[in-house]
Amino acid sequence: MIQSQRQLFDIPDDIAYFNCAYNSPQLNESRKRLQSGVSAKSHPWERTASSFFDDAETIRRLASDILGGDPDGYAIIPAASYGLSTAARAIEPQLHTGDNILLIAEEFPSNVLPWKRIAQERGANLVTVPTPANGNWTQAIVDKIDVGIKVVALSTCHWTNGAYINLWAIRQACNKTGSVLVVDATQSLGAMPFSIDTIKPDFLVAAGYKWLLCPYGFSLMYVSEQWRDSRPLEETWLARENAEDFASLVNYSDKYMPGARRFDVGEKCTTTILPGAIAALEQIKAWGVQQISGSLSTINGQIASHLTELGFQLPQDSQRCPHMFGALIPADYKGNLVSELRERKIYISQRGKSIRFAPYLHITDYDIKRLLDALDDLIKR
Repeated sequence: MIQSQRQLFDIPDDIAYFNCAYNSPQLNESRKRLQSGVSAKSHPWERTASSFFDDAETIRRLASDILGGDPDGYAIIPAASYGLSTAARAIEPQLHTGDNILLIAEEFPSNVLPWKRIAQERGANLVTVPTPANGNWTQAIVDKIDVGIKVVALSTCHWTNGAYINLWAIRQACNKTGSVLVVDATQSLGAMPFSIDTIKPDFLVAAGYKWLLCPYGFSLMYVSEQWRDSRPLEETWLARENAEDFASLVNYSDKYMPGARRFDVGEKCTTTILPGAIAALEQIKAWGVQQISGSLSTINGQIASHLTELGFQLPQDSQRCPHMFGALIPADYKGNLVSELRERKIYISQRGKSIRFAPYLHITDYDIKRLLDALDDLIKR
């Protein structure tokens, strides 16, 4: 287990922050590099052509080291919504009237709105998997996948409560029907083991400001090899073959750079944002996702056990992710738990009907004690 890494973050001693599924705290090293990047804009004469590309290539290599897949498969994007819209645009020409797109109930809007648009434009249908009464999302999803399902667009876990979704089982179901698998890994990438090489998503996206510890405005996208010739969301000159030769940019190239680079967002903030993202990914690689996941699971196990004693309703262990989980408040509690904890400088969130707990490696034993003592005080009063 990784011991508390609080010294690597700027978190005051009186703050107990269990809300990384909302927004992670920033590493001190990321802040340092971001500040350096901002200062670099003051001396533009020191910036060379390679400055527009080098950091992005470092990101691709780090992502491949941590998550698998080849570096060429990664694109630098500004938001999960950008990546999901890119996937929808690539897939749209293959959809026909009557085809079905599978989603899950109460999915985050970014993984619903692009599919609504292309369903309307192509005459396709949205098929929504309802919340399973037994909590088994995986089986509920697999049961809905048939030859009429052309696209399966899912998260790695349910964003409201961390409910576990077994993507390996879903990948097998998609293989049988030829369905395209699009994955939004925002709420787990970097905190729960995931292998591109095992799951083989057609497209994978993740916002970087949660479990990847990256600056807001940085996100990642992986595109499988069979989709890399697809039309990108935008036509940035930075993705073209001759982009490094500024003197020749007037000789417009029709050829894209190799791999998924055509899907990069233009002006991908290589001077300002990417250095902070590099620091975050370097640290995650050093810790190891397996070790991060195990440590967060231990913290959440302590919280979950105490919540059960207080009468909260929790999913079964087999239906929970290791790094975050949701719990239903006892019916006889009539207060606002999120607000009352905030008054004590203890931070959680509520999504849907679930109170959501999402700690990270900055958490200390004292933070846990403060949370459990406060819950005792508020629930038992």
